[in-house]
Amino acid sequence: MITLEEIAKYAFMAFVVIAIVAGLAIGYMEYDARDDLARTADLMETHAYVTLVMLILGIIVGLVSITAKEVRAFLIAAIALTVAGVGVNVWYPFTAIESLEVLYYLATRILSYIVAFAAPAAVLISIKSIWALAKEK
Repeated sequence: MITLEEIAKYAFMAFVVIAIVAGLAIGYMEYDARDDLARTADLMETHAYVTLVMLILGIIVGLVSITAKEVRAFLIAAIALTVAGVGVNVWYPFTAIESLEVLYYLATRILSYIVAFAAPAAVLISIKSIWALAKEK
């Protein structure tokens, strides 16, 4: 029999895969459309919708999937992902090298979707943790 924890674990892994696949797809489309303003505007709308979906999935994960013993590891991982998502702008000089320019677009989108997924989950789990600590006193 499959437990709720197993379903949550597989859902979390599936959501991360969705973030990576969407980041690869949209990152490559942005790289391909970098000189076409009309296509870039359409891709920004697509990016907004994908980000919204990832935020909703992150809320779902934050509400149902992380157990009390996983909180510390999850929050540390979420902090690392958020820092990496912010730090991807360091890669911008690679756009000067045409063969590496696609890496910038791919990394930017993959990390932005993973951060959009992990951040709301981290916020909800942090609130749950603080609430539990406050109840103990």
